Amino acid sequence: MKSLPISISKRTAIDVALEIAGYAGSVLEERFTESKIVTVKGRGNIVTQVDIEVETVVKTMLEREYPNIPVLGEESGGDMPKEGWLWIVDPLDGTRNFASNVPHFSTVLALTYSGEVQIGITHDPMRKETFHAVRGSGAFLNGQRILVSDEDKLADGILGLDLSYEDQGGANSLEIITRLWPGMQTARIFGSAALGLSYLAAGRLHVFFHHKLEPWDQASGLLIVEEAGGVVTDRMGNPAGLISDGIIAASPQAHSEFMKLTEGSPWRETNT
Repeated sequence: MKSLPISISKRTAIDVALEIAGYAGSVLEERFTESKIVTVKGRGNIVTQVDIEVETVVKTMLEREYPNIPVLGEESGGDMPKEGWLWIVDPLDGTRNFASNVPHFSTVLALTYSGEVQIGITHDPMRKETFHAVRGSGAFLNGQRILVSDEDKLADGILGLDLSYEDQGGANSLEIITRLWPGMQTARIFGSAALGLSYLAAGRLHVFFHHKLEPWDQASGLLIVEEAGGVVTDRMGNPAGLISDGIIAASPQAHSEFMKLTEGSPWRETNT
């Protein structure tokens, strides 16, 4: 593991990140019942004024503590350098839920080094659940160690997914359900990929998959799942990264079974 940078206030990066994620979550919780100003970015993809406001605050707090580390945010943008440190921020993962008064959304904060996630935090302000991981140190929920499910059969577990902004990607994702059914207990569509990955890490799901995620959607989850003993790959079975083509997260056993059962499916084909 890369030695983590120390902040201007001489605190560890994980302490700073947890504090900032918690503050962002408190703002989201406070603003949850207010009327929202919604702007459409694309098919099924929206942004609220709260997204922008929270990201601005988070970015300011990070830059104050780490003035030499750039920040990549979903709303404010930024570059993704191939080398060096980078903060990645999604102030509100699950905006559609938030805008519709569905209390299932999260704040994502991750610290990467040369494309590899070193710290990952997914904070759910409504349930007061904070999932976090530091590379090489395990995954945790509110300070308690978590592990992926030890069920070794997909038929005994829950399949988690979220639909793509792309129509065909969403259709292919739904085809996976019909392909596997009834060889699983049930399926859940969450509306927050970051929480879906965190639930997988905590053993609440057996498999979580998504057609296409942006770096800020999956940055924290990649590390949290890995540190919880899970496997995260792209649709071809290669180790997943910040710009992977699709994502499959599961325990090693469930991942192997999922890959076997979905072989030849349209969803498994890249860029479809």
